[in-house]
Amino acid sequence: MEHDGTDQTADAAAPDATVVATRTATVAGPRRRRKLAIDLTVLGVVGILLVGAIGASSAVLYRQLYSPTAFVLDYLHLLADGRATDALLVPGVSTTSSTLAAAKLPADASGALLRSNTLTPLSDVEPVSETTDADGTTTVTVSYRVGGHAGTTTFEVERDEDESGLLPRWRFAQSPLAVIELAVRGSMQFEVNGFSIDKRQVSPDGSDADPLEPIPLLAFSPGLYSITVDTAATTSPGVAVLSDTPLAEIPVSFQAEPTEKFVGVVQQEVDDFLAQCATQKVLQPTGCPFGYYVRNRIVEPPTWKIEENPVVTLEPDGAGWAITRTQAVAKIDVQIRSIFDGSVYDVNELVPFFLTGKITILPDGTASIAVSAAD
Repeated sequence: MEHDGTDQTADAAAPDATVVATRTATVAGPRRRRKLAIDLTVLGVVGILLVGAIGASSAVLYRQLYSPTAFVLDYLHLLADGRATDALLVPGVSTTSSTLAAAKLPADASGALLRSNTLTPLSDVEPVSETTDADGTTTVTVSYRVGGHAGTTTFEVERDEDESGLLPRWRFAQSPLAVIELAVRGSMQFEVNGFSIDKRQVSPDGSDADPLEPIPLLAFSPGLYSITVDTAATTSPGVAVLSDTPLAEIPVSFQAEPTEKFVGVVQQEVDDFLAQCATQKVLQPTGCPFGYYVRNRIVEPPTWKIEENPVVTLEPDGAGWAITRTQAVAKIDVQIRSIFDGSVYDVNELVPFFLTGKITILPDGTASIAVSAAD
């Protein structure tokens, strides 16, 4: 009986345990699925945010390091650091004679200004805009300050044909160099931002350079160039030239003025020349701007003295200088015998006269002065 009772109790309890276990499993299953769904949703949101952050970071890196604007800013920073040689190595900066000719610029322009010691400090460089045309050319406009002057320049940028790899590479579609057509009258020598230049060194004609012909000089854009003359013979207050447009022609022309020292040298030369003329004991000194005419005969050779020297002033005359028409006074002492009655009388007379002259600056820097009588 005990055996049978025990079996029945066990048989009766078994179904209840099965029911409880089944119910527990049924309740736990939906909970796990809901938790998994929540976890997956959270991961999805995190993934989206992560992808967005990566995308935003990539966009920022592209703008700062690999965009056309970044390419232009790199070029400008080289100029700001005075690294002219490195700036010329930037793709599209250096130009050829054919490119210059196609832009209607002098094909033989000199590169004398494309050096570090002619660069003016560049600062406050800021991008302004970037737009891309249908043909793929991108125009980048930047603002800056150069030598204390505010300016803006627009550059044309395109994909580099030698581009390789995943990251884009760029080049200037139009060289940022410009050409200054410089005509300095009155001096073969001048300075650009303190760098001394002789026309004969940079002219295509060399030593045969025409002093009045403009000299074409390549220049960085942007760049500020101060042109002055400061020689023993001539000087100028200086002209500031802003190069802010790629492949543009910038005409510059000014007249140097004679220095006080140079005028003093010419004055002394003219005084010495007239004093030498006064040593000639003839009525009409040879090659001199003064003389005396008489109808009678002279008893003894006359003597001359310069009573009043001229005041020399100079004016531009082509490639050289001219002595402005000025007055001087000589004095003649001579005895004259009348051809009518043979009488002798003394002449002590002041002889006013006018003179002018031409001054040519020779290749070695000396001056040739030719004095002549003025009408």
